Amino acid sequence: MKLKINNKYFKWGLTAFFVIAASICFYYLIFHISELIQNIKSLLGIVMPVVFGLVIAYLLTPILNFIEKKILNPLFDVLKVSQSLKRKRMIRAIGIIMTSLLMILLIYGLISMLISQIVPSIQNIVSNFDTYVDNLSNWLNNLLEDNQDLKNFVLPQVNKLSLELESWLTDTATLLEKSSEVLKTVSVNVLSFLRVAWNFIIGFIISIYVLASKETFSAQSKKIAYAVFENNIANSILSSFRFVHRTFIGFISGKVLDSFIIGVLCFVGTSLMNTPYAVLVSVIVGVTNVIPFFGPYLGAIPSAFLILIADLNHPVNCLYFVIFILFLQQLDGNLIGPKILGETTGLSGFWVIFSITVFGGMFGVIGMIVGVPIFAVFFACIKGLVHRSLNRKNLPLTSTVYQNLSSVDENGEFHAIEEESDLPDAEKEKKSESTIARFFRSRKEKKEKESDKK
Repeated sequence: MKLKINNKYFKWGLTAFFVIAASICFYYLIFHISELIQNIKSLLGIVMPVVFGLVIAYLLTPILNFIEKKILNPLFDVLKVSQSLKRKRMIRAIGIIMTSLLMILLIYGLISMLISQIVPSIQNIVSNFDTYVDNLSNWLNNLLEDNQDLKNFVLPQVNKLSLELESWLTDTATLLEKSSEVLKTVSVNVLSFLRVAWNFIIGFIISIYVLASKETFSAQSKKIAYAVFENNIANSILSSFRFVHRTFIGFISGKVLDSFIIGVLCFVGTSLMNTPYAVLVSVIVGVTNVIPFFGPYLGAIPSAFLILIADLNHPVNCLYFVIFILFLQQLDGNLIGPKILGETTGLSGFWVIFSITVFGGMFGVIGMIVGVPIFAVFFACIKGLVHRSLNRKNLPLTSTVYQNLSSVDENGEFHAIEEESDLPDAEKEKKSESTIARFFRSRKEKKEKESDKK
């Protein structure tokens, strides 16, 4: 007997199967959520090198494209190498080697700076920590000398903390217990670092293969999209992916370049002012500047405190640093940032703060960095749906048109909001009516007018 797909019993059975399968999945999701999360984490741990590779390849693609278009292709044209598949492969191989070397040199430069400049600064802070604490205590004594009430409150708290610290250091059992906890924490962190380093190395190797065949992967993805979806839907999907790519790569690359410039300018300014730990402070300011809006404050506050405790005899240096950072951030926010980033995200200040707060709360520092472009994509999707609906109704798309809008009649004409004082008494009474009452009253008046015309 031949099975008929259009048979109603077959459709009922298929529907029942999907309902039962969905019920089982829902039951498992509710009562075995911990196992599901654990399985997802295990799966992510397995595919993490591939994720690293895709991310590295995505970030290196603009550099590879620049090297191929601006350096290698003109060079091969000068050498009069004819266009062929062999030439493309040679350009791609040389471009990948140059891009990889550039990335390795960048990582080596950062590590060298950490070892040669930042590490000695941190060691100096640790070795002089007792001096900084004494300076801070003396500074607090001098500051609170004229305010006995505040002094009587602060000094006992400081003494209490010092006694607790002394008791903690003299208690052998506690010290051994804390030492084992510290050793355990250090061991876990070392293992985590080695795991991340291994995933990064494997991901870097995978990224080379991805870069070598990126056009093939792109063509295969497009072919699958047009095979699965209708042409108009596939076109929309590809257009959406292009927008996501422009948003992400424009924001991330622009923000990294902007933060590098801010870090260099901060180093120049702090060096001219003879600020303590100029390199360390500049690195902190430059790295935290990657985080939009909140980044400058996250970097400036600990840096200012570090400068203050390092040179309490001249607290005015901390004030000079704060003024310099405020000037630098104004320069970045009004000149450097807009020139580099432009209208990459298309978000207003409120939505930028909203996206950083939400994604930062959910995913930490990484969420604060990528939250803005992710929310920009969501915002653009919602904006596209709203504009599509307005186009179907033949309504304008500009938001300013709706600022003083009171209503839109059946002919599509806009009516602006009128001031209460300018309305006659009859109109004021209409304004005081509820929306439903006005609707029924207007419909009744319309029917009366139509009956009078008849």
